[in-house]
Amino acid sequence: MTLADAPLRQARNSAALWTATGLARGNEVVRRRGFVAVDGGERAGTRVLVQEPDLDPGELAELSELVRRASGPVTAEDPFSSTDLNHLGMRNWQMPVMLRPPAPVDAPALDVFRAEKPEDLQAAERIVIESFELDGFEPDRPGELFPAALVEQPGVDVFLALVDGVAAGAGVSVVDDGIGSHYWIGTSTAFRSRGVGRAVMLGALAHVADLPVTLTASKLGRPLYESLGYTVAAPSTWWSSVPATS
Repeated sequence: MTLADAPLRQARNSAALWTATGLARGNEVVRRRGFVAVDGGERAGTRVLVQEPDLDPGELAELSELVRRASGPVTAEDPFSSTDLNHLGMRNWQMPVMLRPPAPVDAPALDVFRAEKPEDLQAAERIVIESFELDGFEPDRPGELFPAALVEQPGVDVFLALVDGVAAGAGVSVVDDGIGSHYWIGTSTAFRSRGVGRAVMLGALAHVADLPVTLTASKLGRPLYESLGYTVAAPSTWWSSVPATS
């Protein structure tokens, strides 16, 4: 797998995650050649995953109509940075798609494990909602972001990191078609700057060390991922119907 392959593989893996999430929640999932869309309703919102760099006019028209009629916030992810959604009045920004080749992984300094019990999934859910400021999931409805059925979907794992026995960090790992990827790597505010994010990543990477792994990095997360062997492959353009907060 090369850096040039990474945007397409990230696109496919993101679609696998959100399809699994939509099925676990009972959401409507729309699959087309050029995009996948998951309608999570008013609270979870609609997620659009661009799958090809060359959407045809019919696909773009259908995607645009899905965005216009969405009852909640919309987030669209385009790893190819090739689909213009300015006509929908959404803001956009870019984050890099990164690739890590198969390689050994150090052991995490904290206890990291797969979250499978309802109470562990709910702890991971609360950490992600807090760290990513997912205000649409407030007030809390346990199991809404990470329903129990999510970890029953093939290739999907939720990881939880503990500090002195207390849930401190969480993340999601997805393996699809021989490629791994990571999402929602978050740390509870009370445990920031204590190596929790690194521990979550190492714990998750240990299960996919023999695979190429992609992810989309935030500005704050990129130095961590580079230190773990990831290399920037290409810019991914994200679109959101929600205004940026100061």
